[in-house]
Amino acid sequence: MNLDYIIPNDWSILEEGFDPNNVKASESIFSIGNGAMGQRANFEEQYSGPTFQGSYIAGVYYPDKTRVGWWKNGYPEYFAKVLNAPNWIGINVFINDEALDLHICKKIENFKRELNMKEGWLSRSFIATLQNEVKVEVSVKRFLSLDIDELGAINYSVKPLSSDATITYRPYIDSGITNEDTNWDDKFWDTLNVSHENNQAFIQAKTMKTDFYTCTFMESQVFIDGKSVIIEPNISADSNSASFSYSYNVKKDQTYTIHKFGGYTVDRNHDKYELVSAAKMVLNKATKTGFSALLEAQKNAWAKIWDMADITIDGDVKAQQGIRFNIFHLNQTYLGTDARLNIGPKGFTGEKYGGSTYWDTEAYCIPFYMATKDQKVARNLLTYRYKHLEKAIENAEKLGFSNGAALYPMVTMNGEECHNEWEITFEEIHRNGAIAFAIFNYHRYTGDYSYIQEMGLEVLIGIARFWHQRANFSTDKNKYVILGVTGPNEYENNVNNNWYTNYIAQWCINYAVENINRVASEYDTDYTRIMNKVKLSKAEIKEWQEVADNMYFPYSEQHNVYLQQDGFLDKELITVADLDKSQRPINQKWSWDRILRSPYIKQADTLQGFYFFEDQFSTEELKRHFDFYEPFTVHESSLSPCVHSIQAAKLDRMDQAYTFYLRTSRLDLDDYNHEVHEGLHITSMAGTWMSIVEGFGGMRIKNDMLSFEPKIPEQWEGYSFKVNFRNRILKVIVNQGKTHFELDGDEDLSIMVHGNEVIISPNKLVTV
Repeated sequence: MNLDYIIPNDWSILEEGFDPNNVKASESIFSIGNGAMGQRANFEEQYSGPTFQGSYIAGVYYPDKTRVGWWKNGYPEYFAKVLNAPNWIGINVFINDEALDLHICKKIENFKRELNMKEGWLSRSFIATLQNEVKVEVSVKRFLSLDIDELGAINYSVKPLSSDATITYRPYIDSGITNEDTNWDDKFWDTLNVSHENNQAFIQAKTMKTDFYTCTFMESQVFIDGKSVIIEPNISADSNSASFSYSYNVKKDQTYTIHKFGGYTVDRNHDKYELVSAAKMVLNKATKTGFSALLEAQKNAWAKIWDMADITIDGDVKAQQGIRFNIFHLNQTYLGTDARLNIGPKGFTGEKYGGSTYWDTEAYCIPFYMATKDQKVARNLLTYRYKHLEKAIENAEKLGFSNGAALYPMVTMNGEECHNEWEITFEEIHRNGAIAFAIFNYHRYTGDYSYIQEMGLEVLIGIARFWHQRANFSTDKNKYVILGVTGPNEYENNVNNNWYTNYIAQWCINYAVENINRVASEYDTDYTRIMNKVKLSKAEIKEWQEVADNMYFPYSEQHNVYLQQDGFLDKELITVADLDKSQRPINQKWSWDRILRSPYIKQADTLQGFYFFEDQFSTEELKRHFDFYEPFTVHESSLSPCVHSIQAAKLDRMDQAYTFYLRTSRLDLDDYNHEVHEGLHITSMAGTWMSIVEGFGGMRIKNDMLSFEPKIPEQWEGYSFKVNFRNRILKVIVNQGKTHFELDGDEDLSIMVHGNEVIISPNKLVTV
């Protein structure tokens, strides 16, 4: 596969020339979504070559029974799978009764695919010569509406170039689909009813086990040279599908077009008995509005998103394309309008990771959504975790914890743990810390304390109780230790005293106690309500504090660094630079046994702690730890380059920061990890945003104020971004040598720039 076939462009992802080896990768890269549903960039017409078909509905999942050879107590019963949903995009095309299929066409010319990120649509065009020698020009455009999020629209045109031809469009909907990712090849969908009337068709289906009721729908209109034509379709239906057939004798150089509208109504949003009537309302609105007007509305909706979220980069097209690609997919995946939803690591682009919620949301995504949208969006993400607190307590109980100790799941759809690799499920417990840190980060950035007094304090108490019980006293060390864990570096399992885990455990307890005291003194009604609910005593808090005050942290006097875990120096410390390139990536070349004994680090681990808790360490300490750990880091997690980019920028190592930035921003576009065909790395895309805003822009919150330490890579002429800080929109424009600030609103904002206070007045350009 050609890994560098995406053409650099400021606003579009472009592919030119048809290469069947790139089909699956392009299906991921060109994926579209609108927060409520999404789909891989599969062809509408049939394709008999290798393809990964995928359409997904937000929040609809299946509990696929765990598949392990040896059952261990505490194992989750299932792994939640994001479900490949019934297909509504299909339009089979026949030219003089021969199927249009790019895998078997005699010749394909001028193939071009474009994902227009500015306006939110996907297009494809080509000239094909079929086996029957007919030559046709095809152009397709489709989008998933942001305004009507149950609706998608397709404009598909064919023009015969060599002779007149009978062209048949067969739009269909089909629920006879399967997941690529399944443990037991279970049937995930039960089709309840297939119906049609006029030019509309409906499939009512429900998921097995979880009983999500859905209606997949479609309606089509056909045109000759832009003029509507009425054709009575031939209708075909069976137990899983319905298709309409529209045939027309098309003259040479005439254009025959079909507009197909489709999508899903779901019982998460409607009464399950009203799904067909809800679908009819969507279709009636779509056909009345028409494809062109719906597309204009789409462009306007994306213009509003970009007005706030865009980052501009001058003088480096690949870097510009990379950041916009990341921002675009984050907004396609999650828009913050539904507090029941979260951000899956693959979004709507694939099935790996179960499409569920990971600690990535709290550690990486919340800063992006806080700064580029209304703070309610980030609050929704925190509310999601509060609503899952009871499940987190149940998860901990299954592992033997008690008294309201909460262990948030590694992977979840509904708050229940559904990840079933024991070294992750039982041991990667640092995820609890990311959730507490997100509460701290939200309050620090927004100034909104109400979440903590209303909900967050209960979460912090549950987490503190977990850490108190998970640590045990070592008489040998005369300290509290945390044994048998996996840190963020998943290339070490079942280690003792992972520094990051111990550090965040200590911090969580201290942060919980700090907020208990604040709520007690400032919000006595909330304090009484919460204490009555959680039954927390001063004696228990004292026990927590004993653990936090006496936590053990492994340290090397020889290297003057905190050790990633107790046994790190027992490893054969060969740096990545001395590792044979043919052995990379090690997760695809080495046995797990060899990986676990190696010093190689999948992603920031000790350095993740230095990123979160930067204020608690000096720049000199960061430098020592960066110099020690980065040479052992293989960056085989999508979450790794962004953290290293931010820290390299802080250390004024701009070449390194820039290299890491390009790697995180173009991770999927350039397929660094050779896995883009499985789907995109959505949650790490928020880290790309952070690597510019927090890395190069140096944005932090210090003393309750926005603070900036702007830097610029030498490869760039300038860059700019906007942040929404406490309902005030600040634009930051960084050039070589100067930084400009602009403020929307009607009151001044004091910020820090390179340690000096600067007052920004509304609608006046301030240059530093």
